[in-house]
Amino acid sequence: MNAPDPVIFIDDETHVRTAGRQTLELAGYDVTCLESAAAALDHIALDWPGIVVCDIKMPGMDGLTFLQRARDIDTDLPVVLITGHGDIAMAVKAIRDGAYDFIEKPYAADLLVDAVSRAKEKRRLTLENRELRRELEIQDGSGPRIIGRTPAMRQLRRLIATIAETETDILIQGETGTGKELVASCLHELSRRRDNNFVAVNCGAIPENLIESELFGHEPGAFTGAQKRRIGKFEHADGGTMFLDEIESMPLNLQVRLLRVLQERAIERLGSNTVIPLNLRVVAAAKVDLKQASDDDTFRQDLYYRLNVVTLEIPPLRERLEDIPLLFHHFVMDAALRHDREVPMLTGDQMRGLMAHDWPGNVRELQNIAERFVLFFNGQAGDLQSVIDGFGGGTDMNLAQQVETFEKSLIAQELARHKGDMKKTLAALGTPRKTLYDKMRKYSLSRDDFR
Repeated sequence: MNAPDPVIFIDDETHVRTAGRQTLELAGYDVTCLESAAAALDHIALDWPGIVVCDIKMPGMDGLTFLQRARDIDTDLPVVLITGHGDIAMAVKAIRDGAYDFIEKPYAADLLVDAVSRAKEKRRLTLENRELRRELEIQDGSGPRIIGRTPAMRQLRRLIATIAETETDILIQGETGTGKELVASCLHELSRRRDNNFVAVNCGAIPENLIESELFGHEPGAFTGAQKRRIGKFEHADGGTMFLDEIESMPLNLQVRLLRVLQERAIERLGSNTVIPLNLRVVAAAKVDLKQASDDDTFRQDLYYRLNVVTLEIPPLRERLEDIPLLFHHFVMDAALRHDREVPMLTGDQMRGLMAHDWPGNVRELQNIAERFVLFFNGQAGDLQSVIDGFGGGTDMNLAQQVETFEKSLIAQELARHKGDMKKTLAALGTPRKTLYDKMRKYSLSRDDFR
């Protein structure tokens, strides 16, 4: 079973300590009773998982002084103060100074348990957010962030690091919203071309009658309306990286010219016979299976095989649900910083709502939901679900599939949080060793992937 949550109960009166211990132990807490606030300082530390209940009026160090000393150790440590009748004004000031809550003597047992329960939940969320921040900092190497702790994302980062400094062209495949341009940008930033241009073109967003001029440029008079020379995207990317997104949308006649660029590393502007040599790397991306498209004659086979030297596959978000807490936290912090808003913390129910969604829009949809959550959050538990529902979707998984998905995510999160330490993971999950190992085999989870 999970270890009980620790609570330090401080009061100089023996009968109050005894009653507090009995009440909180019956509620399932691991209680340490102390008659001195100063002694409690030796029991707390940064990231200590517990909370403190402390009387305000005590000999020696009083509760208000203890609050300030405790906040010097950990500014987010929840401290519930106990106040006597007539000290409400003092308690209110303590709340402004950082106390989590206060209760007035004499108090009912359920009032104490309720205050401790709320403080415990806040502490859990605070520590989870700190852990996510630390993991984000670990993953924040040079170049754009490729965030994720699942084996697939770890492997993707390893491949990017391996091929970034090579000169080979790259094909990236993944559904819409999975982050193909982010991967391309990361390849550029980690390459020797990082000081030159990264030029991104969405082949599906440019009208067919303009895409040739957009890519290759033109000379004055090359066609009606061409009044001056235009430098195309390929030429602009000289020395750097050319990213062609949704390359499956490129017209077949233009695919022939692209093949020549890849083979000869040279272009001719429209209306010119002058060959312009280029030194660039081409990274192409597709949201469909290009091999299947080439078999169906909607994409040139020779171009596919020319591009398919190194292929990076980005898994959809529904196949790496364990990464959702880390990604969502990152997006929430980013949105809160940009909009100068408070960083809202997720409840367990809200996180389960995220995990149950099927994410048809992948990481881009998650980012949009995080942004809306920051903008419209008002502290209500249902807020996040209403934001998710606003995007439509839902899930077509049956109950058993949803349970398995959440179970796999929970195990992976604890393995990641404890860096593959099985003893700590077993304690956190409160499950028998054989059961955990059986489930890890079922979900293809290895402790080595989280070390």
